[in-house]
Amino acid sequence: MMGLHPTHVKENYKEELLHVETMLAQHKFYAVGEIGIDLYWDKSTLAIQQDAFRQQIKLAKQHQLPIVIHCRDAFDEIFEILEEEKGDDLFGIFHCFTGTIEQAHQALSYNMKLGIGGVATFKNGKIDQFLKAIDLKHIVLETDAPYLAPKPFRGKRNESSYILKVIEKLSEIYTISEEKIADITTENSKAVFGV
Repeated sequence: MMGLHPTHVKENYKEELLHVETMLAQHKFYAVGEIGIDLYWDKSTLAIQQDAFRQQIKLAKQHQLPIVIHCRDAFDEIFEILEEEKGDDLFGIFHCFTGTIEQAHQALSYNMKLGIGGVATFKNGKIDQFLKAIDLKHIVLETDAPYLAPKPFRGKRNESSYILKVIEKLSEIYTISEEKIADITTENSKAVFGV
């Protein structure tokens, strides 16, 4: 993946985006990301985060690549830009999805898959309460390592092997085998990344 993360969008972001553009032209990548908007740490950069997000969506479309969206405290702002950019050439993953059922449906309406990780195992994560209402064809699995380790490792350093705990939780939610969860979500990720 290649992209300028929203928490790194600073005054020199146009120069950084030129680097992203150059790298996309010179090397093979499977997605543009993580891109998006993060208003958790700094709301003062909203305007330049929005511009960087738009520019990188355009780059993804130009290179026929999916986007991987980072969204923290910014669903409305993300959806506003996705609405402007929607089309058959816009697709990707809503990374580490933590929104509501309504936000899930809105994300899916923009041809996004929901990236589901450790949060699905959290008692206060809430997505486990509605996830079964989302068809598995819209789900990909992820860890977000080293962050957001699933139960029983919550609060510790996350690692790739912990994805098995996410599969276990989704098997419980969807009441189908762990193997079936793994098969479906693997095929979904292959479709997004074109592998």
